[in-house]
Amino acid sequence: MSITPETFVHTVRATLVPLADAERAVGMRAYMRDQFPFLGVNTPLRRQATKTLVRDLAKDSSKMSGAELLAHVQALWALPEREYTYVGIDVLARQVKHLGLDEIEGLLALAQQRSWWDSVDGLASVVGDVVRVARRTHPDAQRCMDAALEHPSLWVRRIAMIHQLGWRTETDTRRLYRFARQLAPERDFFIRKAIGWALRDHARHDPEGVRRFLDQESTRLSALSVREAAKHLA
Repeated sequence: MSITPETFVHTVRATLVPLADAERAVGMRAYMRDQFPFLGVNTPLRRQATKTLVRDLAKDSSKMSGAELLAHVQALWALPEREYTYVGIDVLARQVKHLGLDEIEGLLALAQQRSWWDSVDGLASVVGDVVRVARRTHPDAQRCMDAALEHPSLWVRRIAMIHQLGWRTETDTRRLYRFARQLAPERDFFIRKAIGWALRDHARHDPEGVRRFLDQESTRLSALSVREAAKHLA
C-alpha cells in the first residue's frame, strides 16, 4: 500500500512531537529571527528519529511520480513548526533520482513558501542535483536556471545563483560569471552573499579564473560579494 501524504505527515508528527524541547525551541526560533515556530528538535536528533520514515518513503517512491513525491513534501511544508520543513528537504535530498526537470517548477514553488535562507538553500542543493544529472542527457537543462534568474522572487534568483555549488569541474563557468554579473546590481544581502558563495566554491577548483573575474568586475560587484568570493584566495 502506498504511503499517502496524510499518513506520512501523521507519522512524522507522531515521531517528532515527543522529542520537543520548549527551551531549545526558543533559541532555534531566535536564530531564525522569530519568523517560525520550532519544536526544539535539533538536526542530529531529527534525522536519527526520522531516518526509518524517510527510508521507507524512499522505497515507496519508486511507485510515485515526481508530482506525488512533491505532494508529500508540500504536506510537511504546510505545518507551522520548522522541523517539518527540514524533514521535507531530507526527503527530497534522498529522492533526487526520482526527480527530473518536470519537478523544477514545483521545487521553485516550494522555495517561495515560508521562505528563508534555511529552506531555500536546502532546496537549491536539490535543484542543483536534479539539473546536474539532467544535463548529462539534456545539454540545455540549465535553461530552467536562466529563467529562474529572471524570477521576481529573490529566493528563486538565489537558487539560480548557487545551483552549481559542488559541481567542481562540471561547473558551467560562463553561466556562473554571467549570473554573477546580472545579479551584481542587486542590493539584497542574500543575493550578494549568494554571488560570493558561488564564486568562492568555484575558486577551490579554478582560483585563477575567479581572481581574474573579481579583478574585471571589481567596480560592479558589492564589497560583500568580493569579500566572500576571495576568502580563500591568496
